[in-house]
Amino acid sequence: MLTDILVIVSLIAVAAGKIPNLRINRAGLALVGAVALILSGSLDITEALSAIDGQTLTLLFAMMVFNANLRISGFFRWAGSALRASARPATLLAVVMLVSALLSALFINDTAVLMLTPLVAETALALSLNPIPFLIGLALAANIGSMATPIGNPQNILIATARDLGFGQFVGTLAVPALISLLLAYGLIRLIYRKDFVRADSLESHDASETAGNVRPTSQGVPIYRPLFVKCVVSFAVMACCWIAGMPVAIGALVGISILLLTRRVRPDKIFAEVDWTLLVLFAGLFVITRAAASTATYEALMSLAAGGLDGPRLGWFAAALSQAISNVPAVMVLLPAIDGLPDPNRSALMLAGVTTLAGNFTLLGSVANLIMAEGAKRYGIKIGFMEYFKSGAILAPVTIALTLAALYWR
Repeated sequence: MLTDILVIVSLIAVAAGKIPNLRINRAGLALVGAVALILSGSLDITEALSAIDGQTLTLLFAMMVFNANLRISGFFRWAGSALRASARPATLLAVVMLVSALLSALFINDTAVLMLTPLVAETALALSLNPIPFLIGLALAANIGSMATPIGNPQNILIATARDLGFGQFVGTLAVPALISLLLAYGLIRLIYRKDFVRADSLESHDASETAGNVRPTSQGVPIYRPLFVKCVVSFAVMACCWIAGMPVAIGALVGISILLLTRRVRPDKIFAEVDWTLLVLFAGLFVITRAAASTATYEALMSLAAGGLDGPRLGWFAAALSQAISNVPAVMVLLPAIDGLPDPNRSALMLAGVTTLAGNFTLLGSVANLIMAEGAKRYGIKIGFMEYFKSGAILAPVTIALTLAALYWR
């Protein structure tokens, strides 16, 4: 019973992300929860250390190193400059969402949102446009795009390493639902904010040359450090070749970043300073908590429920609901062991990847990428509250989850 209580309290605290009057974040809460479980006797130190999945942490670390090199090369600024070439509001929204989805699929959605939020906010304000639909579109597209690859977000990384799923398996299964979901998200934003788009179009047609007081962003080139950028391209090509050859995703990523670390120009401490060590601590703590959860009566009840028919679409909706309750990464950690006994565990794992990612679009608190966007917008005086985001997410998340489940289980 004590283990049940500690696990539930730990997961709720991690989902909330804070404790009133204490300066502690999700990583700290996960670590404290793991330590409490060890002290309570729920796990000994050997069990706790063996619970930590080294491959998942390795892949996360490798992608952070890769992203740091890409950022230093100026790639994200260069990619974001494409937004400034899109003057028409409808075109700008399409470019924002497409760039966000593509970058998120390849370089982790949190990173893409972090780099693109300032560019989107500045561009919309300079064009005298309402920035809210463009920023919400940025976050929605980042979550959608990230579901299609094993390196698009932390929960996909966890699933890929746990089930030894390759890049091609993710893309082949989830790319089409992701593309359709992206189109639906674009159409939904155009519909919800149609007055803003109609007003902007009429202003532009009246006098396009005077938009924003003649302060219109251009598509002029953004400086990019070519040697490092080319090296990043080579590094990613090496990763891709390793994955195509069947090498484990984590090992292939390590091979790729090894090329980047052999350099005469970029100091290694500059790269390692960009690594999100907090996220690695969060995952390590969650691994320990979920190992302890496997011995609880609550988890046994969940397994009994799974054995009683919690499969396919029903498991998908359950995973979506659990993602809202305790966040997507803990939900995936809890549910992954439960799919081992299902008829097609790999398809169930890919379903978990898609559904738990799309569930992040339901509310502003549903994913870290959403929060990064909202916090970044505040720096420009743009307030995106819970209900403002919910107008889009409440419709989009259930529809795209249903679409993904239909795509996976129709046959």
